[in-house]
Amino acid sequence: MEKGWQHYYDLGKKAFEEKKYDVALLYLEKVAGEKNSFADVYNMLGLIYYTNSRFEDAIRSFKRAIEINPSYTEAALSLSVVYNELGQFDKSGALYMSAKQTCGAAAQPYLDPYVMGKLANMHDALATIYKDLGYYSEAAEEYRKALKLRPEFVDIKTNLGAVYRDMKDYPNSIRELDEAIKLNAEYPTARIQLGLTYYVMGQQEKAKTEWLKVLRGFPENKMAQMYLNLLLTPST
Repeated sequence: MEKGWQHYYDLGKKAFEEKKYDVALLYLEKVAGEKNSFADVYNMLGLIYYTNSRFEDAIRSFKRAIEINPSYTEAALSLSVVYNELGQFDKSGALYMSAKQTCGAAAQPYLDPYVMGKLANMHDALATIYKDLGYYSEAAEEYRKALKLRPEFVDIKTNLGAVYRDMKDYPNSIRELDEAIKLNAEYPTARIQLGLTYYVMGQQEKAKTEWLKVLRGFPENKMAQMYLNLLLTPST
């Protein structure tokens, strides 16, 4: 089965760090062919091209890295070195001064989307540990950190909604779960969790409505059916 670009990104970065540049080049070019928004990939490619005396390719790669992240001082300085080696001293000097000014200024933070996703998932994993141990406030804080990085991660937003319920913060639980449903109406877990929040609030009809909506779209969803059966079972 063909591996995804994320797999090649990890392998390429590892090979680059190990100075296995021929191997890194193969993987990083695959990544650049699929994703053209990763500044660090283009910077690594530029450095590899430079060591192979492929100066024009190096220039294009460093320029692309700077286009993506204008505060990428390392890429700017590397490009200055290439221009200097080619005898283009005017371009080299201008880039050097620009990079020097950037170093002295408060640069805007930049992270590649893939790296942001990995960091978000790390916060999510830590939050789950806190949640399992009963440290709900700490869990909520980690979920919020994750969503600050990748607010579109519907599973993490759902997790935050669930932990707010554990904290008995029902308004925020409902808000987060409603937003998760709006992000992806085809993600049944968010609606199941919303039903659970209504259930523990004593709003059984609203809970029933949410679980029935899940079953209309996903008739085989065992969790929604289980909770609905619980609701429909007469209490003794």
